[in-house]
Amino acid sequence: MPELPDIVTYLRALEPRIVGQPLEALRLASPFVLRSVDPPVREVTGKRVVGLSRLGKRIVIELEGELFVVIHLMVSGRFQWKKRGEKVPGKVGLGAFDFPTGTLLFTEASTKKRASIHLVRARAGLAAFSRGGVEPLEVDLPTFTEALLRERHTLKRALTDPRLFSGIGNAYSDEILHAARLSPVTRSDRLTPDDIARLYETTRRVLCEWTERLSKEAATEFPSKVTAFRPEMAVHGKYGAPCPVCGTAVQRIVYAENESNYCPRCQTGGKLLADRSLSRLLKDNWPKTIEELEGR
Repeated sequence: MPELPDIVTYLRALEPRIVGQPLEALRLASPFVLRSVDPPVREVTGKRVVGLSRLGKRIVIELEGELFVVIHLMVSGRFQWKKRGEKVPGKVGLGAFDFPTGTLLFTEASTKKRASIHLVRARAGLAAFSRGGVEPLEVDLPTFTEALLRERHTLKRALTDPRLFSGIGNAYSDEILHAARLSPVTRSDRLTPDDIARLYETTRRVLCEWTERLSKEAATEFPSKVTAFRPEMAVHGKYGAPCPVCGTAVQRIVYAENESNYCPRCQTGGKLLADRSLSRLLKDNWPKTIEELEGR
């Protein structure tokens, strides 16, 4: 799922292309993508784009007259910038936003069709889409600490909870925790003040570094390869690969549709975290340390 750095990169790419331009047409290829009924599509057609913003992992296109287009890409939703009037692709196409400068295609490479568009009237209506999490790049250490300790969660869950932190998901939480040398399963209420301060600074650094990296890649052309799995990442999606810091094989914990990737030497003191499915299968044969794993 596109997260804060990816969404900001999309916004930076869209700004010179559509801000100040009228939305000439909104073409919907999927009957399920539009999840609202008021205002109707005809009311936003012809309105000029006056701003762009991020609301958690959502993209908000602000139109004149306090009308908003709220887009949630979910896991597989993506944008393509094409020539004006480009046809919406048959299999993956959800819709198209036509501007005098070009057409923004909205696609989703999944049969589950989770991506969505909401048309919203007034800022009060827009507020309903906020999950309440603080903006990690905009808050000070005390505010970050309050959000982190508001509920008793593992660090992985806390960072990815949109009610606590805005815009962080599975991929960048892995990268943040690796850089901060913290275990994904450590409880937030067990951190020392120094741990929290390190997590705060690392969160800001990792998100800023990746935002600038992705924005630089998209400086000359519209971002076309938005993905949660990048070769430059330290641990996310790198199960079995060597940690770039110590060389230990990256491990993972699989749960539901997600997984946590971590380095057992850098983050857990050499201890292997029990993966629910594998440890249940292997029982007493589940290795507990790096040495046991390497010995097998």
